[in-house]
Amino acid sequence: MNSFKYILLVAATIFIASCSEKQARKPISQTSGTFMKESIDRNKKLNEQEKIAITKIIQKDTAFIYNRSEKGFWYAYETKSTENVFPVKGDVVNFDYEITDLYGNIIYTAEELKPQTYYVDKQNIMSGLRNGIKLMHKGDKVKFIFPSQSAYGYHGDDKKIGTNQPIICHVTLNEIKTETPE
Repeated sequence: MNSFKYILLVAATIFIASCSEKQARKPISQTSGTFMKESIDRNKKLNEQEKIAITKIIQKDTAFIYNRSEKGFWYAYETKSTENVFPVKGDVVNFDYEITDLYGNIIYTAEELKPQTYYVDKQNIMSGLRNGIKLMHKGDKVKFIFPSQSAYGYHGDDKKIGTNQPIICHVTLNEIKTETPE
């Protein structure tokens, strides 16, 4: 009978112990933040190098007056329209463009890229182009110089545009259609 009590006591102890809450384990290692600091430093250095290269390109190109946008890219009007309407969210725009590297080497021709239809701020396109189109009027032709973070970033486009590659886009805004709510 004593062994029965002993077995019952052990079983009850195991049952009670298994019902208690599990304690969270502490992480084995903690990060010191050095990876993020190194990444930030690397990006700052890259941005500075791109800014220097772009500034040199702008200084050599005396045919145009360049503006710096609030979004960190540069632009110059190759042809300026007399229209006074900018595209806004929800408008549908039609535009042509070509992409070159900073030195004028063609990456994509306008024929390769075909005329584009874009729903302003409702479709996903390159961030620089998304912001640049909103600075244009119908009939404008604008030369945009995008640092890599406004273009295709560290990933590129998986085709012709490489990692961290600044680009130039020559964009012609053909049409702006205002979406009417139904």
